[in-house]
Amino acid sequence: MGNICKRWFAVPGALLASLSLAAVLTAVPATAATAATSSANKTSSTSTGKRTHRTRKAAKPSHTTRHAKAVMHRSVVHVAAQRTSFGQAYGLHDTEDPLDLKSSVALVVDQDTDQVLFSKNPQAVLPIASITKLMTAVVITEAHLPMDEMLTITQDDVDTEKFSGSRLRVGTTLSRGDMLHLALMSSENRAAHALGRTYPGGLAVFVAAMNHKAQALGMTGTHYVEPTGLSSNNQSSAADLTLLVKAAYEYPNIRELSTSREAQVEVGRRHMQFHTTNGLVRNPKWDIGLQKTGYITEAGRCLVMSAQMAGRRLIMVLLDGAGKYSRIADAERIRKWITAATAADTLVPVSAESSHQ
Repeated sequence: MGNICKRWFAVPGALLASLSLAAVLTAVPATAATAATSSANKTSSTSTGKRTHRTRKAAKPSHTTRHAKAVMHRSVVHVAAQRTSFGQAYGLHDTEDPLDLKSSVALVVDQDTDQVLFSKNPQAVLPIASITKLMTAVVITEAHLPMDEMLTITQDDVDTEKFSGSRLRVGTTLSRGDMLHLALMSSENRAAHALGRTYPGGLAVFVAAMNHKAQALGMTGTHYVEPTGLSSNNQSSAADLTLLVKAAYEYPNIRELSTSREAQVEVGRRHMQFHTTNGLVRNPKWDIGLQKTGYITEAGRCLVMSAQMAGRRLIMVLLDGAGKYSRIADAERIRKWITAATAADTLVPVSAESSHQ
């Protein structure tokens, strides 16, 4: 897969500028184009029997003219908006599985025995979006930095990768513990970046520590370039991420903060309410011990969890989900399958692999 192009499809501005008007108008009915030209040419006339000339007012655009312009506009917007995830570009969504998951990558492993119960493209290396923040939390926790130390959001923490927004304005000061809480529970990008930026030695040292920890855990297909997950160059596989979930689960603070439903933090004179990005945390049918969600276009919808079900503690990894609610629906399909199959004593491990890998 290393030779596969790792850029989603987008038409550069220069290419759009070079598109000829004639090419765009191929989608416009001939009568509409003719009417547009005709009405543009009828701008003046000479009066009969008089030497004076009268200039007509420009005719208002006809319905067909407006229609032609609308078609032209829609054609250009449609071309510029096409983007896809890496998994889609690799053809991983062509992989069929018995549960009909919308995630192109899935892995379910018994956390205690390492038995693989469900496997779908587990070795595919893809962008992991904000699942990155789980490694950020591990490195911060293992550094034993004071959680009550106050950190301030600066311009350096503003997203220049995806230009995403944030409720934490430049100048906001919170404790390191609160920053970690918001990064894990609400996937706050500026909080995660501030944690890396204020690490002893700075951001570059922090990212090096993330990669060092990944190698120490045996995550051989994983690489990080920043602490938030906004970069599509933060990549890993489902197999590697099970190792990360298992390592993160060893820290009570990460388990508690990642599964928190909501939190109120004091920002200056204001109290701001933040909520979890994972609705399953509030679902009474789920017993989740650790979780993290993620999304950027290149990664699709992502989710990792450690959850108790059917008498087992299971690690679940879902990557490259297609559709806003795909990761939640896929997790529910897996839970119902494991629960029912365990009760009927018919649970048999499932494996599905893409022919494109």
